[in-house]
Amino acid sequence: MNFPAELKYTKDHEWIRIEGDTATIGITDFAQSELGDIVYVDVNTVGETVEKEAVFGTVEAVKTVSDLFMPITGEILELNTGLESAPETVNKDPYGDGWMIKVKMANPGDADSLLSADAYKALLGM
Repeated sequence: MNFPAELKYTKDHEWIRIEGDTATIGITDFAQSELGDIVYVDVNTVGETVEKEAVFGTVEAVKTVSDLFMPITGEILELNTGLESAPETVNKDPYGDGWMIKVKMANPGDADSLLSADAYKALLGM
């Protein structure tokens, strides 16, 4: 299982990569492995400001649908449109081509409450 040290994590299994005032968000390697084969990613909040811990979309796997939670408050700038035709990319490359959204951060201090890779691994009992 992969936990890149440069990312931050949530207890809800999202990851976030911060670059200036923009953040890229997706689900963790652990989350995609627990969900199984991902068949659809649904995000209808592009252009909206979504509050920290609110639902910004859903991810659908063969046997379940799971909500996606915002790690920080921000305006959703972009959806990874490549996931429309190839949602399984989330399974193959959750931290790379499987990213889900890009967000303009409203409050960079929101990231201070997120988990480090080591803290996320501890949460999972690894």
